[in-house]
Parts: sequence; C-alpha cells; structure tokens
Amino acid sequence: MRKEKNTKGWNEIKTNDSWALFKIMGEFVNGFEKMSQIGPCVSIFGSARTKPDNKYYQLAQKIAHTIVDHGYGVITGGGPGIMEAGNKGAHLGGGTSVGLNIELPFEQHDNPYIDHDKSINFDYFFVRKVMFVKYSQGFVVMPGGFGTLDELFEAITLIQTKKIDKFPIILVGTEFWSGLMDWVKAILLEKFGNISAHDLDLIHIVDNETEVLDILDKFYKKYNLSPNF
Repeated sequence: MRKEKNTKGWNEIKTNDSWALFKIMGEFVNGFEKMSQIGPCVSIFGSARTKPDNKYYQLAQKIAHTIVDHGYGVITGGGPGIMEAGNKGAHLGGGTSVGLNIELPFEQHDNPYIDHDKSINFDYFFVRKVMFVKYSQGFVVMPGGFGTLDELFEAITLIQTKKIDKFPIILVGTEFWSGLMDWVKAILLEKFGNISAHDLDLIHIVDNETEVLDILDKFYKKYNLSPNF
C-alpha cells in the first residue's frame, strides 16, 4: 500500500483527501445521531484475542451483566474476545448493548450480542474514538493489547487536558495492570515529573464486578450522567 501511495502525484493525493472529508463527515453524523439516543452507557475495552474459556472473558461478561442490572448500557468495539463478552453480558442482562465496529483486515468482525439497531460500523479509528469518549460514562479496561492501551491513554490525556469531562477509568485485573501503574507512578510521576499526582485520581485497579459498580455509583452520586463534551 505504501508503494502504491508513493506513485500518486501530490495533486491526486490532495483530491482524494478532499473527497474523503465527505465520508468522514458522514461517519460523524451517523455516529452522533445513533449514539445520542442510547442513554447512559459504560464502555468495556480489552483484547479481541481473548477466548471464551479465559477468566477475563468470563469476568467481562459478569461486569457487563452487573452494569446493565443497575441501569447502565454497555458499549464495546463490537468485535470478538473481550468485546464479545461485554456485549454478551449486556444482552443476557436485558440491557442496552452497543457495538462500535471498525473494519480491519484481521481479528475484527461483529459479534452476535449487539442490539440490531445499535451496531455502527466505522472505517476511521479517530471517528470511532470520538464516539467512545463523548458518550461513555466510564471506561472499564480489561487486559488487552496496543488498541486497548491506545484507548486508555487517550481518555486519560483528554481528561488531563480538560478537553472532555472527567469520568471513571477502571482497570480490571491487578496482575495485568499493576506493573504498568507502578511504572507510571515511579517513572512518569516521581522520577521525571512528567505528570501530576492528581492526574491519577480517577484511575482505579479492581478485580471484580462489585468493585466496578461501586466506583461508578460513587462517582455519579457527585456528578451528572451526560455526554462528556
């Protein structure tokens, strides 16, 4: 693809980029129209590679079921693995189950537990990310790979810089997340001073569905449920 792109002249690239704006706008309009109707939801992130017999798949399903039992809906990336577990828990709990699917050459495909009218497809990662950060009342972040880390740190950055309203960021799995957070505190905060201590106030590490719900409920006793910008 890089070789093919490099054979195009700058004028041709400019023309293609200009027309792409219409597709980008269309994804934003479609996303905003559909997401504005779903009500308060919590996003669940994690690896697409996690199998149903994995303890974190099963825990994500429990968390999603607990979340919808208490009045929230669930948003995932719409694919397999942890995303499927989140939608499955929401579906079995009779709650709102949203899937923001991204078209990729591997791994990603719609899972069968998304509400039929709440499956939205995206070509552009950045449009999809806007939907997550605008309409989520919290991020529940299960063990995952680069994509999961990307979503996590983008949310922290947007809250840190006050580009969006703050919301709870809940990391599930002490064994998975503790090493990363130890590094963040010891290196980013204490040794280099590249962040402030209060930047970490909304990040929690938990190990079960009850702790997830407690954090959400305590936060929303103080703050309103609403889109984040």
